[in-house]
Amino acid sequence: MTKLPTAIKLHKTSKTLELQYAPDEVYHLSAEFLRVHSPSAEVQGHGKPVLQFGKIGVGLNKVEPAGQYALKLTFDDGHDSGLFTWEYLYQLARRYDALWDDYLAELKAAGKSRDPSESVVKLML
Repeated sequence: MTKLPTAIKLHKTSKTLELQYAPDEVYHLSAEFLRVHSPSAEVQGHGKPVLQFGKIGVGLNKVEPAGQYALKLTFDDGHDSGLFTWEYLYQLARRYDALWDDYLAELKAAGKSRDPSESVVKLML
């Protein structure tokens, strides 16, 4: 059975989406985290995910329901495709720490940065 949030709050200042499932089950997902884990084809790459980088300052402009099964998130970098189903959001919330650690490891391995103004250069000596 899909777990539905009992409350959803967009915190524009802290750039987080708060999802509450029970009084003692509240999650805060950063806009950056949601952006790099977007279920869109642009990010998921039709089976081969495309590493997103330079998204440290991204924020959320809008959160809208998509029928009875998902949320449509509009990010301030223009990204607005991909629907975050209730099940996907709950999995992101529950696995936040592991998914974030994996993302940071992927960035490092690819020589990419969360900062859009930073470029990592590897020297072969």
